[in-house]
Amino acid sequence: MTSIQNVGQGITSTPTDIGENCSQDAMGRAIKPVTVKRAWYLPVKSCLDWCGALILLILTAPFTLLGIILIKVTSPGPAFYLQTRLGQNDTPYKVIKLRTMIHNAEAKTGAVWSQAGDPRVTKIGRILRKTHIDEFPQLINVLLGQMSLVGPRPERPEIAFKLAWELKHYEDRTLVKPGITGLAQLRLPPDSDIEGVRRKLACDLFYVQEVSPWLDLRIFIFTGWLFAEVFLKAAWRRIYVPDARCITESVDHYFPEGIDLKPRSES
Repeated sequence: MTSIQNVGQGITSTPTDIGENCSQDAMGRAIKPVTVKRAWYLPVKSCLDWCGALILLILTAPFTLLGIILIKVTSPGPAFYLQTRLGQNDTPYKVIKLRTMIHNAEAKTGAVWSQAGDPRVTKIGRILRKTHIDEFPQLINVLLGQMSLVGPRPERPEIAFKLAWELKHYEDRTLVKPGITGLAQLRLPPDSDIEGVRRKLACDLFYVQEVSPWLDLRIFIFTGWLFAEVFLKAAWRRIYVPDARCITESVDHYFPEGIDLKPRSES
């Protein structure tokens, strides 16, 4: 787990001051402001989000209900996890997710990034994260107008404020609504350090500038493809007939002289 509590210590100016006083980069090149090229699409996008979220909320309800039951049966604490995130124009809201960690996971550590193999994640939580079922309740946030189906990942205020000191234009991610899925989420792994956030920021700024119906459709289709792939792989592992290697490793100790399970020759 990587703490970000020391980011920005000793700085007395504000992110706004930094942005206003820096009109050139280190190479003397003019810094272009981040703008949404197709601002006309944003209200249309909100309407499409609401309709899509309503349909998806109904379709995913059985998976969400199963997740709720498994969480309540296997670990103490609430099934849902509410956390303050920053929405469009830095407006705070409560994101709704299924709980995948132990209850009050950050009570002693404060805000930290989750790492691979994070011991705070429960066994059921790992399954929910891998299948992304824990993200489904965020469809409620979309219906409330706080999120979009596609957009930059919403960040916690305490983390976003500190990252704004490190990364120029970080606050420009909130020119559009945060999304359940997005370009950065699909292309790059979860945040674990500043350099990882920097790479994701490049994807987010590209999305903010180039957001369009065609871009959203491609991201949405790709998300659906990856989601289906996870379930198909899981189903395949359940029905796959054991191969020669698997059988040999399981019963090899019964055959001291060894055994060679070669495929049947075609007649």
